[in-house]
Amino acid sequence: MDHLHQTFSVRFTYSILFTEGLFDSTNPVLADFFRQQTTADTRKKLLFVIDSGVADTHPYLQSAIGAYFEKQADLVDLVADFLVIPGGEMAKNDPDFVEQIVDAVDRHGIDRHSYVAAIGGGSVLDLVGYAAAISHRGIRHIRIPTTVLSQNDSGVGVKNGVNYRAKKNFLGTFVPPVAVFNDSQFLMTLDDRDWRAGISEAIKVALIKDNTFFEWIEAHAEELAARDMTAMHYLVHRCADMHLQHIAGGDPFEMGSSRPLDFGHWSAHKLEQLTNFDIRHGEAVAIGIALDSLYSQQLGWLTETDTNRILATLRTLGFALYQPMLDADNSAGVLKGLSEFREHLGGQLTIMLLKGIGQGVEVHEMDTDGIRKAIATLKKQQQQEQLA
Repeated sequence: MDHLHQTFSVRFTYSILFTEGLFDSTNPVLADFFRQQTTADTRKKLLFVIDSGVADTHPYLQSAIGAYFEKQADLVDLVADFLVIPGGEMAKNDPDFVEQIVDAVDRHGIDRHSYVAAIGGGSVLDLVGYAAAISHRGIRHIRIPTTVLSQNDSGVGVKNGVNYRAKKNFLGTFVPPVAVFNDSQFLMTLDDRDWRAGISEAIKVALIKDNTFFEWIEAHAEELAARDMTAMHYLVHRCADMHLQHIAGGDPFEMGSSRPLDFGHWSAHKLEQLTNFDIRHGEAVAIGIALDSLYSQQLGWLTETDTNRILATLRTLGFALYQPMLDADNSAGVLKGLSEFREHLGGQLTIMLLKGIGQGVEVHEMDTDGIRKAIATLKKQQQQEQLA
C-alpha cells in the first residue's frame, strides 16, 4: 500500500531564573532576557496578567512594572492595560477568564512574536498559559510564579490548563514557557497555608526520586514550618531542578500512561473537588501522599518506620492528614478519583507508590478495601492527636 511517513522533532529551551526584586530598577535579570530576544525586524509587545491576590498584597506592583519597562522601551512595548484575574482555583473554573485574556490579546495586537506574562500562583499560570497557547496557535508566555508550589513545581513545567465539566485540567495544552522568573520576595508575603502547601510537592518528588532530599526536608521541617527563607530557597531550587530533570528525561508531553510526578495526586484532585476547592492543592497532595504511603506499607513495600517518618514530617510542617470528605462512608467519592485518573491519563490506570523512601514504583490497580483501611488509619490518628 502506498503511503507517506514523516518524523520530526522540536527542541524546546527555556531557563528558570532565580532572583529577588524582579521589578527593582537596579535588577537587570528581566531586561537582560528581553535584550537577548530583541531582533531588529519586529517590535514586540508585552501583556501582563496578574493574580488579584498578588495585586492586592503588592499594591505598588503595577506602577513598579510600568517604571521598569519605561526604562526598557527600546527592548519591548509594554501594554499599559494590565489584566487582573482572581487567583486560586476560581481562575480555572470560570471560562470567562479565558475569554478575557483572548480578548486582551486581540485588542492589543499581541502576535506570535510578542509575550503574555503571568504573575501569580499556579492556577493563574495554568490559565494564562492555556489562553496564550490557543491564541494565534501559540503566543510566547512568561511565568512569574508567586507561591512556593508554583516556583518549585507547577510553574517550571510544560503543562497549562483549565477545569471543565467539573474535572480538573480537562482542557489544556503542553506548551513550555519561554522563561520562568522565580522572585523570592513574593514568598515573603504568602500566608502560612500557601507557604506550607508548596512544600508537599517537594516531599512528593523526594519520596519517589531522592532519599537524600527527603532526609534534608525531614531534618529541616521545623525551620521550613517557621518560614526560614534560607531553607525555603534551597527547597525551591532543588525541587525545581528535579522537576526539570524529570521533564527532560522521558515523556515531557505525557504521551504514555506513566506520570510519576503525580504521586499522591489521584486522591488529591478528587478531594479538591469534593471540598469545593476549599482545600489548597498542596494540602490535598499532602493527604494523598499520606494515603498512598500507608497503602504502600500495607503491601509490605514501605516499612512502618519509614511510613511514620513520612507522616511525622508532614505533620511537623503543619499539614492535617485527614479531611472529613475522606471518611469511609464517603470514600466512594474519593475512590471515583481512580477512574477519573485513568480517563485523564488514557489507557491503563497507572499509580505511583513507594517501594521505599526515594524509590517509586508504578502499579496498575489499587484495592479499594486497602484504600478504605488507609483512610480509617488517618482518621484514627487525627482523633488521637485531638485527644492528646
